[in-house]
Amino acid sequence: MKVNLILLILLMNSLFTNLLFCSKKEPVDYVDCFIGTSNSRWMLGPYAQMPFGMVQIGPDNQGNNWMGGYEYSNNSVSGFSHIHAWTMGGLMMMPTTADLALSNPSPDSPFRGANSGYHSRILKETEKASPGYYEVELYDHNVKVALTATTRCSFQKYIFPECNESRVLIDLQFPTEWDYGFTVQDAKITKISNTEIEGYADCKSGAWSGWNDWKLFFVIRFSKPFEHFNGWNNDVIKKDVDAIGGKGHVGAYVTYKTNEGDEVKVQSAISLVSIDGARKNMQEELIAPFDWDFNACVKHSRQVWNDLLSKVKIEGGSEKDKRKFYTNMYRAYAGKQTWNDVDGKYRDACENIQQLKPGQSMYGGDAFWNSYWNLNGLWSIVTPKIIDNWVTTQLEMFEHTGWTSKGPTGIEYSGIMEGSHEIALMVAAYQKGIRKDGESIYKAVHKMVTENGGTHPCGGTYGQKNLNWYVKYGYMPSEVDVISKTQDYAYDDYCVAQMAKALKHNDVAAALEKRSMNYKNIYNPVTKYVCRRDSTGKWDPDFDVFSNKGFIEGNSWQYSWYVPHDITGLLSLIGKDTAYNRLVEGFEKSRKHNFAAYAFDCTMGQSAEFYVNQGNEVNMSSAFIFNYLNKPTLCEKYTREILNSYYGDTPYHGWDGDEDEGQMSSWYVMSAMGLFEMNGGVTANSELELTSPIFDRITISLDADYYAGKKFVIEAVNNSPKNCYIKSASLNGVKLKEPRIPFEAIKNGGKLILTMDSDPKKCTWELP
Repeated sequence: MKVNLILLILLMNSLFTNLLFCSKKEPVDYVDCFIGTSNSRWMLGPYAQMPFGMVQIGPDNQGNNWMGGYEYSNNSVSGFSHIHAWTMGGLMMMPTTADLALSNPSPDSPFRGANSGYHSRILKETEKASPGYYEVELYDHNVKVALTATTRCSFQKYIFPECNESRVLIDLQFPTEWDYGFTVQDAKITKISNTEIEGYADCKSGAWSGWNDWKLFFVIRFSKPFEHFNGWNNDVIKKDVDAIGGKGHVGAYVTYKTNEGDEVKVQSAISLVSIDGARKNMQEELIAPFDWDFNACVKHSRQVWNDLLSKVKIEGGSEKDKRKFYTNMYRAYAGKQTWNDVDGKYRDACENIQQLKPGQSMYGGDAFWNSYWNLNGLWSIVTPKIIDNWVTTQLEMFEHTGWTSKGPTGIEYSGIMEGSHEIALMVAAYQKGIRKDGESIYKAVHKMVTENGGTHPCGGTYGQKNLNWYVKYGYMPSEVDVISKTQDYAYDDYCVAQMAKALKHNDVAAALEKRSMNYKNIYNPVTKYVCRRDSTGKWDPDFDVFSNKGFIEGNSWQYSWYVPHDITGLLSLIGKDTAYNRLVEGFEKSRKHNFAAYAFDCTMGQSAEFYVNQGNEVNMSSAFIFNYLNKPTLCEKYTREILNSYYGDTPYHGWDGDEDEGQMSSWYVMSAMGLFEMNGGVTANSELELTSPIFDRITISLDADYYAGKKFVIEAVNNSPKNCYIKSASLNGVKLKEPRIPFEAIKNGGKLILTMDSDPKKCTWELP
């Protein structure tokens, strides 16, 4: 009896342990891919993708419009496209069984007959997504869809009903973002066998981004032989052909006769280089490791994401906080793309094929506008290899096509946004020891701030537009361009000055550091706000502090804090008391808006009483200015408020603004860890600002290929929602006297201990 009882206890303990082990959540389990997707751009949706994936396959359900792509509140799917890059799209696929329809109009069209298009309503309760995976049931076609991906390939699984003609459609021209999308200049889809097709689409983005053209090559294979290969070009349908091609709306569809529950798996690979490149991508990323094992591919994608997210271990905080943290961290790696093939080949901005060295990658995406505050900082701490590859991307562009690119979507010259803030990333990479080729970096970035920008012969614009005016007048005259360019260019000058200083180019360093003070020339000495000023020196007679006329996606109140390289000088210019009172007023009045300006972001000339705007880049440093006013408790107070109120955890409330491929997400991640990089890490002894972390303990595993330390730990003692103030702090046992730490301390590993309290008056480093 006693033996049996002991065995029973052991068995129960074993079962409990197994249940506990099975129920333990990993970082990847906290990611909610639907957060914010009712207010999201084309580049961020519930897509199946890898970090920096060339393929981001997932549901689209909107027409060509601003913030087009996926909208959570639409209970429909128009198709599953492979490319969700800024100003780029490509290769939509869709399983169908209803009446034959080959058009793809707005999903608002009625779901009746061929004229409605091939889109489908979905059963919302069947829609699921996690990093690297998406599934849904198409109500109007009665097809179950599951998707996963590798970096350059997709793996799709369709479960069909009983049907005499089940189809898999391949559409090469469809809605993306903005009101003009992209067009196909030439395309061809060829049947290789009854299990494989290949093709290409020569694409050009719409009028606003007409500089962007790309040739998409693809290979698609099917797990079961299809019966017929058919195609269409605009309104002409051709059946049982070997190939279909032309200009405009080109597509193809293969057919099956299916029984209930029949499963068809589809694998696709893409390339911007060649069909041969697409085949190599498929062979290496899909066929060799997985063959037709869909679940193995899903597991692999999940593991890659979990390994990445596990580089930051968080303890304490609520389940909601953890969900927000890992979802935002996921977004920081989900918005940009890899554009080289597995063999290192890529097409440059002039469409010439280039070859990388083993281990290197070419990336693309929207601009680096102000990404130096958080996104660059997060990458440099957690994944320095990403920063390394970004520098490779820029130096490859500089070598082969003459300039670096402020927004290298598809490895092109977009000319967006205002400054050339890729400079900050490149300089910081050298200063942090991620890159060693200082002279190569210096040569590239120095050109950017000393030669006037212009139109690139291969499309787009390069460099600093109207730089000659900025140099001549010491600011950007209002009749020439937006006055805020003065501040962007001044910061770029500062960055290059630090690079020159590090390499002992002292004369250049001194000249550019002096020029970086040009920002002072647009501060009206009477109002002490930045103000438009013409070439005669006359200030704007109709000055309105809340108007964004003359500013890019911001107003004078917001831009008046935008001097990342000289906060001390800025506060002297404004006056510390004035600055303090203004900043407090701004935060207090912004609370009712959750620190967001909403529609104000993108409307030039509008005036509205918005102060702090976390929903766009310019104002993301504002709370940390309190550290320079010797009021760190206010920094801690307001960053906690922004983390809790601006950022949400539902599809309708993730962030209220333009997420911009991970920039807002990375602000959350860095601030939740208590960190912020004011000047972008471009100085020889760069520092990070401190604020109140959400979690009790944060452990960052460092990359041994780049950093000497193994781990950096941030511990918040007595931390709680109420205890949000840092009473005292020590770094590796040494008490801190100010709210910042050197980046070097993170590289070398160690521990930052913060003792938290509910009373801001107990903050020992706050000065009178």
